[in-house]
Amino acid sequence: MTGVGLEELQSVIEYRFNNPQLLLEALTHSSFAQETSSTGRDNEQLELLGDAVLNLVVSVRLAEAFPEYEEGKLSRARAWLVAADHLARAAARLQLGEYLRLGRGEEKTGGRSKSNLQVNALEALIAALYRDGGLEAARRFVERFILPGDLAACAEELFSTDYKSALQEYLQGEGGAPAGYRVVEESGPEHQKTFTVEVAAGESRTARGSGGSKKAAEQQAAKSLLESLGRRI
Repeated sequence: MTGVGLEELQSVIEYRFNNPQLLLEALTHSSFAQETSSTGRDNEQLELLGDAVLNLVVSVRLAEAFPEYEEGKLSRARAWLVAADHLARAAARLQLGEYLRLGRGEEKTGGRSKSNLQVNALEALIAALYRDGGLEAARRFVERFILPGDLAACAEELFSTDYKSALQEYLQGEGGAPAGYRVVEESGPEHQKTFTVEVAAGESRTARGSGGSKKAAEQQAAKSLLESLGRRI
């Protein structure tokens, strides 16, 4: 990563590091550290710390926004907000893939576009901010780039029952294989599509669900299958 790249990213996140080496470390994949003679560290340790800091910040914000909710509901909302797919969207908005330091092999296999590498770098970046500017610097970043602007307005989505996880737990308890999901129909205009998804758990257990996104349709399909199995969540 060039000095220009560091300056650009710091401008995007509106934070200037007192120790730029922390930012470099956050963006360094293990493949780069292994393939170069650099004595710099990769981002794996920062990723671990960043995950803990992220969970703390999200937990505090949820407790502040929903003081009347019990621990179980807040835990479900936190799981949604720190899930890989949610973090991947945040990393994509920041275009973190463009700033990664990758080894030649990882570069050739499209490492910059791999969501898991971007998510790892995002968590490492949170840790770098924490180590450089304390919890306040990390909190500002998480609230601006990861948390919804208005948590209360997202309550329905945050606290909806995760039927896919419930189905998975039920199937595991039976010793069965995980359920599989596939889109069987898409309808409506591009900006307002309706998706229909079929879930299958073995050869004879199937159900369908529809929604305005693939994720919502999968949840409805899982709910339908659970109900057909006599399980109400």
